[in-house]
Amino acid sequence: MGAAAELGLLVGIAVACAALGVARASFYRAHRSAAPKVAASLTRPVPARALDAGERAAVIEVLHEQRFADSSVREVYAALLDDGRYLCSIATMYRLLRAVGESRERRAQRQHPRYAMPRLVAAAPNQVWSWDITKLGGPAKWLYFSLYVVLDIFSRYVVGWLVAERESHELAGRLLTQSMAKQGVTHGTLTVHSDRGAPMKAKPLAQLLADLGVTRSLSRPRVSNDNPFSESHFKTLKYCPAFPQRFGSLQDARAFCRQFFTWYNHEHHHTGLGLLTPYSVHYGLAEALIAARQTVLAGAFTAHPERFVRGQPQVLRPPPTVWINPLAPATLEVACSANSGTQLSQFR
Repeated sequence: MGAAAELGLLVGIAVACAALGVARASFYRAHRSAAPKVAASLTRPVPARALDAGERAAVIEVLHEQRFADSSVREVYAALLDDGRYLCSIATMYRLLRAVGESRERRAQRQHPRYAMPRLVAAAPNQVWSWDITKLGGPAKWLYFSLYVVLDIFSRYVVGWLVAERESHELAGRLLTQSMAKQGVTHGTLTVHSDRGAPMKAKPLAQLLADLGVTRSLSRPRVSNDNPFSESHFKTLKYCPAFPQRFGSLQDARAFCRQFFTWYNHEHHHTGLGLLTPYSVHYGLAEALIAARQTVLAGAFTAHPERFVRGQPQVLRPPPTVWINPLAPATLEVACSANSGTQLSQFR
């Protein structure tokens, strides 16, 4: 940096830095750090027009008088002028009150709570479900139907759905209860995640889930990434080529959803599952299908190895664990090494 400074006196800093291969930002940063520091003892001089300590104390004493207890600074200033007294300006009164911590918003302002990021992990079916409600267009522009969908995040299998004319926590509770009975979920083994819609936050639904031994998890407000599996599923539904812009009736909507969810669970080769169907992953058929696919790939490699430039091909596999808001890789590695004998579900 010294050479750049000496050359800069002759040709300029920009030319000197370019000639020596030194970044100008680095040069100026080093130059600033080498500059002598201003003595900390130097303080701003007090203006001659400033109030002295006695005058400041007198103003505070007047502001503390009983008759000014519920008055604003401007009211105090005006009342003092009417009494024939001038102590200081309105701005000075505010400044003196701030100095003693007596100038703030008097009204009770609501403080928004800080919501914790939900972290959920599933290593097998029926450990974590995600559910949400979306709107389906009805026969009229202002008419919509409500589609409830309960999804297993590990297998992406739709364990329950219904179409109704409205959103209701009673319907949601009935759907969750029936889905748990159909899947044979035992007490205390399931976590149900959702956003913070009115049916999701309803106290009767929360009490029902508690009675069923279900842990309830809620997204943070206005954070759609906290419920990614339901959001992605609804996109798959509404980007389906057969999805209509509007349904003629509630029965039409139910008939379409019945066909769609049958296709989705049993025929749709899901990218997030290694191109397996949700049904095969949910009901433990994945390993047999993976083995059969690997046999096919091995035969293709044996017949034409030159076509596989990266060597023996390996079949795609579904992930062993599925997360909502996963831990950072370093944090996850430490947590797993420290709890090698525990289940991953303990990190929820």
